[in-house]
Amino acid sequence: MFKVVIDQIEPDKEEEIVIRCHEITDEVLTLVGKLKKSESILLGSKDGETFRIPLRDVYYIESVDNKCFICAQKNVYESRQKLYEFEELTVGTKLFRCSKAMILNIGKIRSVAASVNGRFEAKLINGETVIISRQYVPDLKKRLGM
Repeated sequence: MFKVVIDQIEPDKEEEIVIRCHEITDEVLTLVGKLKKSESILLGSKDGETFRIPLRDVYYIESVDNKCFICAQKNVYESRQKLYEFEELTVGTKLFRCSKAMILNIGKIRSVAASVNGRFEAKLINGETVIISRQYVPDLKKRLGM
C-alpha cells in the first residue's frame, strides 16, 4: 500500500512528479511509463501548418487512401505517419486498434452496442458512430471491463 500526496503549486512554478519507493519494481516502472505516455502528443498538419495534438484530444486516427488523419473534436489533421506507427506510439494509452483502418480513443466513447456479424458500434461523445471489427471486440470488452 502506498500514500498519494498532491500539492497544488503556483502557476509560475514547474510541475513535477516525485516517486519515493523502497525498490524500483516492475509496478513502479509501469507507473512511470504510464505517466510519460499520458503526456504524449502527436504531430498533424492542417492548412500548411504543423500542430501538436495531445493524445487526450484525439478521438480517432484513420487511414484513408494511404494517408492518416487525426480526428479531434473540431479539427482533422493529416499526418505522414502510418497507422501501425501510431499503434506503436499509443501502446499503454486509451487508444486502441478497432479496425484495419482505425485507432480509437476509448475515452471518447459514449456508448457501445452489439451490431451485425459480431461487430460492435461505438457512439462517440461528439455524435459520430464508429464500427469496431469483430476481431477487435475482445480487446474493447477487456478495456471496458465487460
